[in-house]
Amino acid sequence: MTLPLNARSYHLAATGAALQLTRGDRPLHAPAAGQVLIRLGAASLNYRDLLTLQDPASNRDGLIPLSDGAGTVEAIGPGVTRWRVGDRVSVNFFPTWRAGAFSATALATALGGGQTDGMLSEVVVADGESLVAVPDHLSLAQAATLPCAAVTAWHALFDRGHLQAGETVLVQGTGGVALFGLQLATAHGAKVIVTSSSDAKLARAKALGAWKTINYRSQPDWDAAALDLTEGRGVDHILELGGPDTYNRSISAIAPGGRIAQIGVLTGFASQPSILPLQFKNASIHGICVGSVEHFERLNRFLTTHLIHPVIDKTFGFDDAPAAYQHLGSATHFGKVVIDFS
Repeated sequence: MTLPLNARSYHLAATGAALQLTRGDRPLHAPAAGQVLIRLGAASLNYRDLLTLQDPASNRDGLIPLSDGAGTVEAIGPGVTRWRVGDRVSVNFFPTWRAGAFSATALATALGGGQTDGMLSEVVVADGESLVAVPDHLSLAQAATLPCAAVTAWHALFDRGHLQAGETVLVQGTGGVALFGLQLATAHGAKVIVTSSSDAKLARAKALGAWKTINYRSQPDWDAAALDLTEGRGVDHILELGGPDTYNRSISAIAPGGRIAQIGVLTGFASQPSILPLQFKNASIHGICVGSVEHFERLNRFLTTHLIHPVIDKTFGFDDAPAAYQHLGSATHFGKVVIDFS
């Protein structure tokens, strides 16, 4: 096939104390040995993408942002046998973490941050071994929400948490990881508690299958409320998404033998919780940083078995990508914010 010379894309331009999203073009090249060229259909945003804008010291000038996208294979390099032109695929958040234990070298390859270009481009080239197939029941826009938030929730609850039917799970808020946690755990037969400051969002979470809800604005001692809901035992699994402002309450609410998945930093990076209670509960904290290609593949099989559809809050066109960032920054969303390239 004949490739166009350039593809529309967005880049992060250094503007002093922050980075600014700017439109531009990127030159294209045919995929090399082992590589696949993908035309993106959609991408989605994560809280990490807002943090990236605020950190010019850690992210290079001209970086293409966003880790999450899904598209269609348009060209294949020599040696690629698993994929065909027309296949629908996503690239793993860590392209070099295929399976097994995590490594520091994989961390440096995270898409859309540091030195590694991401998904906010019409066309991307990726290693064929970093790809997963899009589930047949999902659109490209829906699949674009999976690589970070959904894989994170899966890794935390199933691969590290060994979630069992009948156990209790508490998720903080109604963003991407929280709602994927709700959907996955509920489909597995667990009982999910959702916290939020919005009764309207909690009502929507209830409609998605939440067992119980807690408004932490009207019930600031939400850990005590969680203990009450579990008859004093505590919660088996907590997706810890808040950071310093929520950590001690998560430790208070966790059950004996329970697991806290350390995921988010919505209230900052300075968390110094009192961890002594974990010892006397024989509970644990698992650090979770997205997941591997194998995690992603297991997630997709589960989504297919249970016909789970991601919750998309709002979709923006490619030309309106800056507005998508602004919407995510407003914290009014329920679920994922998507950029549709079509």
